[in-house]
Amino acid sequence: MAGHSKWKQIKHYKAATDAKRGALFTKLIREITVAAKAGGGDPEHNARLRLAIDTAKQNSMPKENIERAIKKGTGELEGVDYVEVMYEAYGPGGVALMIQTLTDNPTRTVADVRHKLSRNGGNMGTSGSVAFLFDRKGQMQVDANRWDEDAVMEAALEVGAEDVTRDEDVWVVTTEPAALHAVREGLHAKGIETTEAALNWVPKSTVRVEGADASALVKLIEALEDLDDVQKVEGNFDIDAEALAEA
Repeated sequence: MAGHSKWKQIKHYKAATDAKRGALFTKLIREITVAAKAGGGDPEHNARLRLAIDTAKQNSMPKENIERAIKKGTGELEGVDYVEVMYEAYGPGGVALMIQTLTDNPTRTVADVRHKLSRNGGNMGTSGSVAFLFDRKGQMQVDANRWDEDAVMEAALEVGAEDVTRDEDVWVVTTEPAALHAVREGLHAKGIETTEAALNWVPKSTVRVEGADASALVKLIEALEDLDDVQKVEGNFDIDAEALAEA
């Protein structure tokens, strides 16, 4: 899970500013809008929309914001037409990066992404140059301080999960992408709460990054995530939690 949950945990330690929260809401609204446009406005029949709404609620987005984003996606309100574009890149230390974007102007977005990469020690790859280093998986977290390994493992496998691994203070439950919601609901039915449910690019192996490369990589990822069009940056990096905090 290096490059996924540890990165999120370190980010939780940072004080959230109003500006950062606004940027987060912008990204969440785009995802809700695109999900509603692709699969309709009923979350009961649109798994992607249901996940986007759950994520928005976990981040304290007001109900009216969520409803407005759905209506923009279904055409009930006027909205922007976003397209999904994935960029593949390499960062400091030879780290492979998957950069997920939602944009109304791909020409602008690719220029912005390329600029951030070149300014921060990275470079853009061609399509397919990085993706083969990852598997597309559904993942969710379970509090390891509340539930023990046997209970989570047994329940997860019973409801269709592929694997359960420990990452610091959480159990990471991994599924096939299509099974994410069924597994999550199955765990909830068994009384096991989950958080951070998402479709992730999971690295097949990781690259250890230390020192100056670690600092440069953190700056690059933050620079990319500061772009409004960038939804998420995932990589195959493995950085010690203390070194990551210092970086």
